[in-house]
Formats: sequence, structure tokens, C-alpha cells
Amino acid sequence: MADIEPTAPGRRAFLRQGLTAAAAVAAAGPLTALSARTAGAAPMSKLDASPDYGPLYPTKDHTTGLELLALPKGFEYLTYGWTGDLMTDGVATPGSHDGMAAFRRADDKIAIVRNHEVGAYRGAFTQPAYNPTAGGGTTNLVFDPDAGRFTESWGSLGGTIRNCAGGPTPWGTWLTCEETTEIAPNGTRHGYVFEVPFDGAGDPEPLRGMGRFSHEAVAVDPSTGIVYLTEDATPSGLYRYLPDRPGQLAAGGRLEMLAIESAAGGSYSTYTDGTGTRYRTSWVPIANPDYAPGETRPALQGAALGGAVFRRLEGAWWGNDRLYIVSTNGGPKGQGQVFEYDPATESMHVLFASPDAKVLNNPDNICVSPRGGIVLCEDGSESEYVHGLTTDGQIFPFALNTVVIPEGGVPGKSVRPGDYRGSEWCGSTFEPKNGNWLFACLQSPGITVAITGPWRTGSL
Repeated sequence: MADIEPTAPGRRAFLRQGLTAAAAVAAAGPLTALSARTAGAAPMSKLDASPDYGPLYPTKDHTTGLELLALPKGFEYLTYGWTGDLMTDGVATPGSHDGMAAFRRADDKIAIVRNHEVGAYRGAFTQPAYNPTAGGGTTNLVFDPDAGRFTESWGSLGGTIRNCAGGPTPWGTWLTCEETTEIAPNGTRHGYVFEVPFDGAGDPEPLRGMGRFSHEAVAVDPSTGIVYLTEDATPSGLYRYLPDRPGQLAAGGRLEMLAIESAAGGSYSTYTDGTGTRYRTSWVPIANPDYAPGETRPALQGAALGGAVFRRLEGAWWGNDRLYIVSTNGGPKGQGQVFEYDPATESMHVLFASPDAKVLNNPDNICVSPRGGIVLCEDGSESEYVHGLTTDGQIFPFALNTVVIPEGGVPGKSVRPGDYRGSEWCGSTFEPKNGNWLFACLQSPGITVAITGPWRTGSL
């Protein structure tokens, strides 16, 4: 699959020049956890609008004519794959849309794999299925970027539960993650990662070596094949899976958890660390990754060996030879942190910690554009934005959820009327060839959007 390319990471280093507080901390001493965690970290501001793209305006969906989003002028979008829409295979599109990744096909069309965070046990919506009673899984879509339209979709993996996020691999597959450790009513254990190709059906056999925990997202280092995994829990760990054979994850490997050196020793908590905090890191082994009920879960196994703990690690993305991860509830105000980890130097630092919910309210999914900008999907109570993060460390709103389904519904759609403006954004991913299209999901009522416009005039 040499002609397949996952969504491209940013080609430029970013968030370097404006983080003066982080630079000051770096110059102050060795890469160890700071005792004064927020010392010297200037609070970052939120712009009312991007200085390049401009303010947001109600924008009509090319598919339905409804003003479902607010976007900067010059940007436009279409919607596809609403909950209940019949897919090409005749199956109704499941709901609870979530994480996605985009891949380039040999014919230059874009293949997308999409998660469905369904938590019910009412039967698998498609085959193959891991647990025939579980309602979550993945669907695959094809998009023609030249024509600006979706052309087909199908169910690719069923029988899983709460498929939240995941991540693309360099060999053209999607790793879909179950955000749970439930035992199903039929006794099936959940809490695993599964592999799904962009062009066919997924493998219903879980990758047990990657651990059983409340998985959120993954990111793969293309130079080594090492898979990094986040965990949506508190306390949570940051893990890496070292495969015995890179690119063949089912062949086995070992799971480890990140540790942070500190003067006090023992397990280090990142919970309240602010912008600019820097760390020296190492890894500790997880002896029992596929833990059973009554046994110790991986995060606590790792913490007992000195592993670091986080508040709800969610989004993850690989770019610029580094790993970027999101702690949804971390930071001095509990409103979110973005970390950058450099495996070459075994170091990590907090790129951004939200100083206030009005600046950034509990970020979740993250991606990097081909031009090097960060996209953050918000999942908080204040508002539901897609934010951009500029190279001088400022947050700006790029898209706002304004979905209100009128009484009488939408012709051809089975979504119920109602106000969905509080629904979270998720699944942001750029098409990989040139980044002309950004795909994302509104989890409820379950809509996938494709956004295009003058990207190159701004920081995304």
C-alpha cells in the first residue's frame, strides 16, 4: 500500500515562536518537572476571530440549505451520513459519530473511516462483529475532493462499544478504540483496540497486547511503528505499544506507560501543570495489559512503578516528528492541556493550558493540518467550537455548531427536530493530499461535515 498516505501531519514546526513563557522555563534549568508549575507561564488570550480568516457568520449547508454552522467568510461546507441515512450497503448509518481519519486512494479520492460511540447492546449493525450484541463500530466513506461530494459509504466493523477516537496508521488502516472497560450482558469483555482498513472490512479480533482500558486515541510514529495510546479516565496514563513486528500489530508486542522524573520521585501528577511546564521522561512496563475483573488496571500498575498520571487524556496526533496529546480536564483551571512529547530527547512539555473556560473549554479531539496548524474540537459546557491554535500561541474560533432542526424535520432525514447546539465536535481530520478539505463530526444528531475554503490565507 505504498500509494496510500494517512492524513498528513504538519510540515512546519509550530507553536514555537510565541511561547515566551515556555522558552524562559526551558532556559532556567534541566528538563525536570517544575515545583512552581505555573511560574512564568503567561496566560494566553482568545482572539474574537482569526486575524486572517475573520469572524464567524451563519453559513448554509450545501446539502440541506440549513444554517448548521457559523464559519469565516469564504468557507463553505456540505453534510453527509446523517444518523439514519441509508449507506451504499443498504444499512442505516449508526449514530453517535466520533473520531475519524482520512486516507488518499490511488485514484486520488479520499477514504475516511469513522467511529460510532454507540453504548447500547441492541445488536451489531454490520459484520464482521466482535460481540454480536454490541451496537458500536466503524463506517467507511469515500469523498471525491474535485467534485466536492461523497460517493459511497458502508459498515466496516460492528459488535464493539463506545468507539470514541483512534488514529491512522502509516500503512493505511484506522485503529478504533473502545472507551470503556464494560463486561457486556453476554459476558464479552470490552475495552480494546481494533484495526480497520480504509478500503474494506475491519478485523473483529481485538489487539489485546495494546491493553484493556478506557481507550481514547492513538498516534503512530511512522519511523518506528511505535503506537502511542491515550486513556480517558482519571487517573489515566500515556502508553506506548512496541510491536514485535512494526506494521503487524496483531503479531504481539509490549505495553509501557510514560513516567516523569521529579525531585520527589514516585508517580508524578500532571493534573494542574500550566503552560511551559517541562519534563524529562522515561517508560515503565505494564506486566498485565489485558487485565481481568478484580485485577489492577494498567494505569495503576504503571503508577505503582513511577508512571505519570493525567486527567482524562483524550486526543492524540503525530506531527513534526512529535506526539501531541490532549488532557481534557487538566491544567490550573481544569479546562484542558495540550502536551508535546519528543521521543528523540525523551522530553515533554505543556504547549498550552487553558486559563479559562471562555478561552478553551475542555478540548477533546485534535489534529494537525498539512500546513502545520492545530485544530482542537471542544467538548465542554460553555460552547461548542472548533478552535485553531496559532503559531504565536493564541486560540481563535474557527467553526461554531449552530444546529437546530426545525419542527417538521429535514426532508429525507430521520433526525428528530430539536436544538443540538450543545453537541460536541469530534473527528477532525484534513484530507491528506493538499489539505483543501477538513472533515469533522457533530456527535448529536450525528452529522459528518466537509469544510473547504481559503485555508492558506491563515494559520490552519
